[in-house]
Amino acid sequence: MADPAAKSGPPGAIRAGGGERSAADHAIAHEVRNALNGVLLNLEALRTVLHRGEQNPDAATQFLDGAVRQGEALAGIVSRWLAERAPDRAAAEEGAGGLAGDAPGGRPVPATPGKQRYIHDLPNATPMVRPRILIADDEPAIATGLSAVLAGLEYEVEIVPDGKRAIERLTADRFGLVLADLKMPRLDGLALLKEMQQREIPTECIIITGQASVGSAVAAMQSGAYDYIEKPLTAEKLDRLKALIGKALDKYAVRERNRELASRLEGLTRFAELTGSSEAMREVYRVIDAVAPSTASVLILGESGTGKELVARALHTRSERAKGPFFALNCAALPKEILENELFGHEKGAFTGSTNEKPGAFEMASGGTLFLDEVAEMPPEIQVKLLRALESRVVRRLGGKKEISVDIRVVAATNRDLQLALTEGELRDDLYYRLAVVELYLPPLRERAGDIHLLANEFLARFAQENRKTITGFEDAAMEWILTYSWPGNVRDLKNAVERAVVLATGAVITRAEIMPRHQRAPSSVDTSSSLHVSVGTSLSAVRRQLALRTLASTDGNIARAATTLGISPAELRAEVATLLRDGIDAEEHDRPGNAGAARSPGQDRPADAPAAAARAARPANGKGAEKKLTAKRSR
Repeated sequence: MADPAAKSGPPGAIRAGGGERSAADHAIAHEVRNALNGVLLNLEALRTVLHRGEQNPDAATQFLDGAVRQGEALAGIVSRWLAERAPDRAAAEEGAGGLAGDAPGGRPVPATPGKQRYIHDLPNATPMVRPRILIADDEPAIATGLSAVLAGLEYEVEIVPDGKRAIERLTADRFGLVLADLKMPRLDGLALLKEMQQREIPTECIIITGQASVGSAVAAMQSGAYDYIEKPLTAEKLDRLKALIGKALDKYAVRERNRELASRLEGLTRFAELTGSSEAMREVYRVIDAVAPSTASVLILGESGTGKELVARALHTRSERAKGPFFALNCAALPKEILENELFGHEKGAFTGSTNEKPGAFEMASGGTLFLDEVAEMPPEIQVKLLRALESRVVRRLGGKKEISVDIRVVAATNRDLQLALTEGELRDDLYYRLAVVELYLPPLRERAGDIHLLANEFLARFAQENRKTITGFEDAAMEWILTYSWPGNVRDLKNAVERAVVLATGAVITRAEIMPRHQRAPSSVDTSSSLHVSVGTSLSAVRRQLALRTLASTDGNIARAATTLGISPAELRAEVATLLRDGIDAEEHDRPGNAGAARSPGQDRPADAPAAAARAARPANGKGAEKKLTAKRSR
């Protein structure tokens, strides 16, 4: 009769030539693989400690104990398998004292008290630095042994027993890589990968499996795994795993840098509700960040339309009062009596028609921020009451006797010349000092011209979406006009122009005619288009004259703006105009037909007095000042 052991053999060798494995064989083979993997990992950890040259005999002893313990577990598994397959032989071996460490059930027992320490009681690894690695495995011996190996690579390692716990840790903290077993309780490796994708967790994942197959490998890669590796983790496979870990962490680091860069760029162009990347706006952002957490009053200085209220809101939302109310009040929009009532409120019967009591802005803003826009326009009598309220943090309603305590932060704004307002007594000195603990200057759009393109595109996207229109951008001529226009109304002016253009747009792009305000368009009888038509043969002097006059006409005689458009200094442009006025008649005669090298250009069909033409082209739309200046130059 053949030996049963020869028939069956160890799990790794039975039925090598074919045949089906039973479920029990499969389970035993899995246990053998895990135990063998534990031995190899502990030996690799011991080699790492010896390679680092650490004088730590306790650590070496514990790694050796771990390897011995896993070896005993492996022996016990094999012994139990033999006992199940060949009871008589197993009993004979057990009677001969074959495996001293085996219990009657085939499970290993510790031979000495020193072997009570399992692999999960290994000493803590040396302090790690980022990036961090999360190991998700339900086999403590494998997980802790792998952690010990990675300690030599100076990674910070954390271990969790299943996929569910792994998701909790990945959601709560950042890890560069997760090493996940394919088969785990509660949530297996593939389910963990899918959950990471759904939650947009950027951590890379390497699947470690003892049941590798082509199907599981393909499923892992399709689910987003960086790679996979099979158990047992031999020295060769551990070297491959170390290389994979380095590459996966490099990929994670690149993605994180890209995300950080994108976030930084977003921060450069947007700050709360403000938009701008110019140096002037970055200084505004820096002041807001520094001042917002404090309780200091802030006075915002800037022209109309620059976004002073947006700055006030940014100060509020970035302060500890963000959960409180933000109350804005325009001091220039209300008459004296109504403004006082709006600020302090009134009691019932305080005046004719006051049938109910009404809290004022100070009360309604308590616990938050009160924004006083155009504060320099406030009547002097109310400035006195405002000063007292700011100093005492107590207000009294109109017609009331009770003083009401308020907890507010005041942010004020004005578009006035403060020095002039203080000199003329329109703004009290003591109120100014109370409001201007911190002064914040908000530049006009002409001082942050680099932001115009960014703002125009942002407004276009916003209003196109609001009006449900598909508009891809501005035509070149339209953007050129946007960038060269002075925008006297600042950001509000640009915003309104873009909104109007979107509403009126009939095509996929905004044209120059659609973006340009009506009052900026010249009458049809006057050629003020941005293009200059020059016939072949026209003399250089004629072209220079037309270009100078057209540019002056397009800027309403504004020498500075025309010079900027032409790319020359104002002094050079004045000299050019003076030359044209002085030599206009001779130049006109020279360019008329019949002279050598001359050719007609647009506007030369009839003789005209060049100085008068220059005066008409440079005349402002609302007066004759430019004509007088140019005539004076000619007389000189």
